[in-house]
Amino acid sequence: MRSFFRKSVDNTDNVKNIGEDGEAYIDRLLGEMTLDEKIGMIHGKTFFKNGSVERLGVPPIVTSDGPHGVRPEFGDDDWNGLNQNDDYITYMPVNSALASTWNRTLAYEQGRTLGVEFRGRGKDVALSPGINIKRDPLCGRNFEYMSEDPRLIEEIVVPFIRGMQLSDVGACVKHFAVNNQETERLTVDTKVSDRALYEIYLPGFKAAVQRGGSYTLMSAYNRLRGRHCCHNKELLDDILRDKWGYDGCVISDWGGVHDTKEAGETTVDLEMSVTTDFDDYFMAEPLKKAVLSGDVTVDNIDRKVKNILRTLYRLRKIGPDAPLRKPGTYNAIDHRKTARAVADESVILLKNEDKALPLDPGKVKKLVVIGHNAMIRQALGGGSSELRSLYEITPLMGIKMLLGGNTEVVYEKGYEAPILLNRLQTWQETSTDIESVRASHKKTGAENAEDQKELRERAIEAAKDADAVIYVGGLDHIFDAEGQDRESMTLPYGQDELIDKLLDVRPDAVITLVGGSPVSMPWLSKAKSLVYMYYNGMEGGNALAAVLFGHVNPSGHLAETFPVKAEDAPAHANNTFGAKELVEYKEDVYVGYRYYDTRGTVVNFPFGYGLSYTTFGYSDISIKKVSGNGGSVDVTFKLENIGNRAGLAVPQVYVRPVNPSVDRPIRELKAFDKIAVNPGERVEVTLSLCAIDFSYYSEESGGFTVDHGEYVIEVGESVADIRIEGRVKI
Repeated sequence: MRSFFRKSVDNTDNVKNIGEDGEAYIDRLLGEMTLDEKIGMIHGKTFFKNGSVERLGVPPIVTSDGPHGVRPEFGDDDWNGLNQNDDYITYMPVNSALASTWNRTLAYEQGRTLGVEFRGRGKDVALSPGINIKRDPLCGRNFEYMSEDPRLIEEIVVPFIRGMQLSDVGACVKHFAVNNQETERLTVDTKVSDRALYEIYLPGFKAAVQRGGSYTLMSAYNRLRGRHCCHNKELLDDILRDKWGYDGCVISDWGGVHDTKEAGETTVDLEMSVTTDFDDYFMAEPLKKAVLSGDVTVDNIDRKVKNILRTLYRLRKIGPDAPLRKPGTYNAIDHRKTARAVADESVILLKNEDKALPLDPGKVKKLVVIGHNAMIRQALGGGSSELRSLYEITPLMGIKMLLGGNTEVVYEKGYEAPILLNRLQTWQETSTDIESVRASHKKTGAENAEDQKELRERAIEAAKDADAVIYVGGLDHIFDAEGQDRESMTLPYGQDELIDKLLDVRPDAVITLVGGSPVSMPWLSKAKSLVYMYYNGMEGGNALAAVLFGHVNPSGHLAETFPVKAEDAPAHANNTFGAKELVEYKEDVYVGYRYYDTRGTVVNFPFGYGLSYTTFGYSDISIKKVSGNGGSVDVTFKLENIGNRAGLAVPQVYVRPVNPSVDRPIRELKAFDKIAVNPGERVEVTLSLCAIDFSYYSEESGGFTVDHGEYVIEVGESVADIRIEGRVKI
């Protein structure tokens, strides 16, 4: 037997303290700086660098997007790409895909790979990862984020940051905080209860800075309780600095600062923006004038500079260890292997009636592949996460490469997706202007109804005499994009009609969707098989093909709920998503599955769900309180592979209070693991819970509290598939 334990992580074991000598070094540097030099350090001098102090040997911090790869190079004051063909990089799966692996080790490896690549491109800070809660399925930037659940985010973001910062590259966890829609993202005010803030929206950030040790943090565009997050005293001073003890560098989102005095008095350390009037930024010459007039104290400026210097010290750009700073590289072979490993485990098998999958290559002499997404490369899109990928294996290419020429592969578009209009060159310059952002999403392509009808009819006719049919559709970065939210969950380009008619003639057609968010599926009951793949990096097409043809046993699980329709989502049910002036989080802590599960709302696929080509059994649960370990509880059970092939199981532990003293979700995820189990093998698994796993945030006491009483501990394969349970008294 083998035992598996959820590893507890001390709050400070990865925070890189610089020690008394380091602090003294920083104090000496600060003491030698003029006010002009200090002001120059706390705002952008180019689009991605702050000011340096050359006479003291203080270099700039060099930043770059993005969440799943290093962004292309731009000029210092020009948003047109340099196009020197030396900035092609490894394109990793997006954060939604990474979270779908439920694999901490892969999160660490993806972070490590990205850290090496950012360092290899000469960057100091990666503007990544994005961990905002997926409050609603229509948020245009959801593909950059991880999950609707704070615990899953915590457990993925911590190893990601640790891996990234191994290369003397700082992570910049973003966007702090409650940045959950793109509609009017620069001005919208957010009203949220303290309980929801501390239980849902802040835990990922707290884990990122305390357990992950993120060197930097990016404040968000939106307002919280009337004040912009980039100079929000409650967020940046009271919570981040005072309660969490954070001493790293806070960077504004680009164009997120709106007031000189507020920014000067709040511990946002570095103002960045998208315009070229660098000396006129709020924290540039206007802030210097505020200091000279006495409106802002020099002490406030010194705190900002010290946080930046401390970050440079941790990055080994200054200080005695500067000569030892690690080099990096990009496009290394092992980076592509990591991209493939993450891609393999992120593909989610959602439906597989009559064991329609995997397909047997030996029995498929003629294969018809339908859908424009089968041939679209997705790297160069989505907003600031746009990339120039060294290569990108599309689904069609991956399928053909796997079949090796022994199968005739016929491709039909079925529908035509428009193409983006040169967004890489133009969109960022005006990204803080709402109307310009809307205009930048204009598109071109075959939108004529007759053209789409012809493509649809050709595809359906081709499908009739094939041995197998694979449909590859879904979304693209016209819809999953920064600066806009989707209007509905409906598949674009008439795909629902195409899929419905395709299933009429080929009920065995394999339906595969690629995208960054849930979509409605009115044809779902007719489909025998369904596979979902988030934007899966440069190796995504290979990973998809490997799953479809059985070379890889799928092990991805949903990190978000797939509702039937957008109106079922709690934010929509309360008419609170997409408000332009004030968005009130009326659903409170009932976000995602906490709402659907507690309210009994029918969904297409629940949180945590994912099928395998094998079957896992759960039994013999034992719950034991561990004395002398902070009141922890060990949940032990047997996990068995009762199928005929090796697979990766994702046991999930949910906690359910029996008689809560306040209104609470019916169950909440508190622990999980990903475990390889061979056919016929039976392993013992132990996952540990601690006091915080039984708690809720009390607004009355202003902190987390635990009700005395009985709790049900449930273990299953999704929030809706509980296999075994036990009870414990706390």
